[in-house]
Amino acid sequence: MKFTKLGRAAVVAAAGALLLSSCAANEPAATEPAGGDSAAPEASTLSGDLAGAGASSMGAAQEAWIAGFQTANPDVNITYDPAGSGAGREQFIAGGVGFAGSDAYLDDEELAGEFAACAPDSLPVDLPIYISPIAVIFNVEGVDSLNMDAATIAKIFSGQITNWNDPAIAEQNPEATLPDAAITAVHRSDDSGTTENFTEYLAATAESDWTEGVFETWPAAYGGEGAQGTSGVVDAVSNGTNTIGYADASRAGDLGTVALQVGEEYVPFTAEAAAAAVDASPRVEGRHEGDLAVDLDRTTTEAGVYPLVLISYAIACTDYEDDATAELVKAYLGYIASEEGQQAGAENAGNAPISDELREEILAVVDTIQ
Repeated sequence: MKFTKLGRAAVVAAAGALLLSSCAANEPAATEPAGGDSAAPEASTLSGDLAGAGASSMGAAQEAWIAGFQTANPDVNITYDPAGSGAGREQFIAGGVGFAGSDAYLDDEELAGEFAACAPDSLPVDLPIYISPIAVIFNVEGVDSLNMDAATIAKIFSGQITNWNDPAIAEQNPEATLPDAAITAVHRSDDSGTTENFTEYLAATAESDWTEGVFETWPAAYGGEGAQGTSGVVDAVSNGTNTIGYADASRAGDLGTVALQVGEEYVPFTAEAAAAAVDASPRVEGRHEGDLAVDLDRTTTEAGVYPLVLISYAIACTDYEDDATAELVKAYLGYIASEEGQQAGAENAGNAPISDELREEILAVVDTIQ
């Protein structure tokens, strides 16, 4: 079976890069007004610095968003540190950055604490701005694609299946030539929202074979090879032999990928299949006003849905202590959620643009930032 890969940028940030930034300072192109006389558009009055940090999965999209926003607002400098979801939330909670990117929404324990950048008695919100499938990637010579059910994936990453020609893999892939070779399973070594989404899928769909539950930090009991960030996992799988890992699908490149068993069929990842999973899922119950956290349905058997999907959130205050930060966050997140911003992200990172309905909800919340 041949799978369609998502579109990707030709150049992706190098592994280990700690800071993504753009210095675009071009003036916006002149537009043609209704009267027919050419005139330059009104210049942006925004200025200042805005720092964000968090999920490495959205790193390539952040590059595109920063470049597009700074082109229209040349006196603004935005940086994004792809240190991982957990690190991003920690920096945001401590007030070190104006917004966070996270592959997991804020949990109840985090919400019960204090947020240094937010005004007193103000809670931050989780805004789903980046949707992408998580790909199970592998590097086995002569094999481009595989079919697997959730139980098989769970057994591989928990160390119960250790060889590529194991019957559980071979029976689902009768046409594949699988080597009699040990499997090297690569996982994230840092606190990772991608890991949380991956293990949430396994816990929901392969409960009897995945006994550690849902976590951001990989447990020592499951072993395997650890790698820092999305780039680290992709590099480890690419440069290794007979390796397997998990990563944001936009970074899968030329690696082999796994189609997941959903109901009676095997579904490869696509942006459309990921977006379908989000649209079919309800909101998390009991959240505060303005919070748009999604309760993904990992156990769906609906045709054409890819349930191993990642939603990455922008986490921001709706009421900031600093008015200048509030102005920049409001403008930047508004651009990210816009049709133009989502298209820029999709072209650079291959993620699935959010639906018009979700965009309206996000922009309504962004409009309340002060």
